Amino acid sequence: MAVDDKHISYRIYLVAVFIFVMSIAIVVKLTNIQWVEGNYYRKLAKQRTVRNFVIPANKGNIYSADGSLLATSIPNYEIRFDSKAPKEENFEKYIKPLSDSLAVIFDRPSGYYQNELRRARNNKNRYYLIARKLSYTDYVRIKGFPLFNLGAFKGGIIVEQETVRKHPIGKIAERTIGYDRIDPATGVEVGKGIEWAFKSYLNGKDGKILKQKIAKGQWKPIRDLNEVDPIDGYDVISTIDVFIQDIAHHALLKQLQDYEADHGCVVVMETETGHIKAISNLGRQEDGSYTETINYAVAESHEPGSTFKLVDLMAILEDKVADTSTVYDSHGGIIKYYGRAVRDSHTGGYGKISLARGFELSSNTVMVQAVYDNYKNNPAKFVNHIRSFGLDKPLGLHFKGEGRPIIPHPGDKIWSGISLPWMAFGYSVSVTPMQTLAFYNSVANNGVMVRPQFVSEIKEWNKTIKKFDTEVINPRICSPETLKKVRAVLGNVVKKGTASKLYSKDFPMAGKTGTAMVNYNKAGREGMYYASSFVGYFPADHPKYSCIVVVHKPNTAMNNYYGADVAGPVFKRIAQKIFTDAPSTNKIKRLDLKIPKQENSYNKFDVESNKKPKLIPNLKGMPGMDAIALLENLGLKVKVSGVGKVKKQSLQAGESISKNATIVLELS
Repeated sequence: MAVDDKHISYRIYLVAVFIFVMSIAIVVKLTNIQWVEGNYYRKLAKQRTVRNFVIPANKGNIYSADGSLLATSIPNYEIRFDSKAPKEENFEKYIKPLSDSLAVIFDRPSGYYQNELRRARNNKNRYYLIARKLSYTDYVRIKGFPLFNLGAFKGGIIVEQETVRKHPIGKIAERTIGYDRIDPATGVEVGKGIEWAFKSYLNGKDGKILKQKIAKGQWKPIRDLNEVDPIDGYDVISTIDVFIQDIAHHALLKQLQDYEADHGCVVVMETETGHIKAISNLGRQEDGSYTETINYAVAESHEPGSTFKLVDLMAILEDKVADTSTVYDSHGGIIKYYGRAVRDSHTGGYGKISLARGFELSSNTVMVQAVYDNYKNNPAKFVNHIRSFGLDKPLGLHFKGEGRPIIPHPGDKIWSGISLPWMAFGYSVSVTPMQTLAFYNSVANNGVMVRPQFVSEIKEWNKTIKKFDTEVINPRICSPETLKKVRAVLGNVVKKGTASKLYSKDFPMAGKTGTAMVNYNKAGREGMYYASSFVGYFPADHPKYSCIVVVHKPNTAMNNYYGADVAGPVFKRIAQKIFTDAPSTNKIKRLDLKIPKQENSYNKFDVESNKKPKLIPNLKGMPGMDAIALLENLGLKVKVSGVGKVKKQSLQAGESISKNATIVLELS
């Protein structure tokens, strides 16, 4: 018995010693935490209960020159359901009316939602998807449904919001408007077009706010001096005219479809300012449709073909080595240089004709002789003319990815005996459609070359932050005498030359056709195709716009791939449509014209709004652009979804207008 007592006492002492040692260890650890590592743990606790949150800035809008909305940010909502949040009695009470309500909006029967919601609750699913990509109007509606109207903790509704960039005019000018986003695969910011080029103005600056974690996982703002308000992005006013853009887009699209072409582009530029009023870049997809993926007008540098012959004519006239009346023999339509043949498209040539007539008929043999005979002993002089015309370097546009021109110079590795004659009819050189357009536009603009512009100003509401004035690249591209002769010949191209099919006695146009072979050096001509083009200006007597059309790889099975037949009709359709519809457009823009119904309605609103507190107007049925203008004049920020007239508005008619409030319009 004594032995057992001894063992028991031993065990008690052992336990007591263990407890004592553990107590000492705990005291040491607590002392260490409190005094040695105290700052670290206090900082860690603060990080978990107090955190800086980003307040995203509102991104600016992109508008057209006529005030149409080209790009805006709208909220998208995703609704999910925490099936464990509602109490059993609330879940059973509201599951049927909730399912009935969901069935009204979505294309599913009420029974489907009842089964799905019960299955989610049985599986303890705390993140069941109800719907995604909802508009603000639908989000507000669903938030008020039975059960969901009890809130996140009692009703289980989970709302996630993201801001998406939308183009109200759809796919038109999509590549030029562009994008600025994070590539999900790499996490790198990528972008194109106006969105990317002017992101420093559009994006604004995010703010920050300090929040403290409180009960139920919520975060409460801590107002202190470190809070930074977000600075919203500025609006960008582009030079695009939606009316002209629509004409150009559909004119190009129709021709690409008719000729089953690979891709093409069209650009319309205001002659005096260089403002790009329309630009369309369409490429054929695998399913046969055409979409905007590459900015061909800006990025695609290629051999232009006969549109380059204007360089020949201007250089020759400037140097006075020949005149428009100088006669050349077309030699039966074929002439050889260093064993390589230069051929006219017209079999048998044109006989003996003047330089002007050779240009009008786009005779390769005439134009090549005129250049080679006069510059063979000093080819650098001819190349220097090309440089003086500004065709040897990029235009310096705001957009990244501008194609680089290739203009060989004597002494370069790529220079050869055939370089000079081949340059004379648009080969051995490479330029972009935009460069060619800028060159022809200088002829229309009385010899002044201006840089193409896509943006006219940056605005913050009605305040101009920055204005982009017209940039002159070359104030005098040639002498007045040369300019006069060149304009006459370009007019004759349409009147009695290769573009005579485009001639209209009621509407004068001027320009030059071009048909270039592409990939012609490949063995067996495999992969060779044609690029058809037309570039010019209108009206020819008092130019208002210049325009270029380029169509790549038209279907040669139709036996028609020349610039006058493929690209020319697009040019003519655009020119005539603009000026056929121009009178009605001009009348609408006159400030002194009375439009009683709409004007009286707006005037009445303005008068009454000055007498009474400002209220949200009823916008339903109003054209989207009119509604935006009206709301912005009231000091509201406007976000738009869809195209057309106002179908829904997030702030209801009659509500008081709060400062800096945002209203979301749904158009249809």
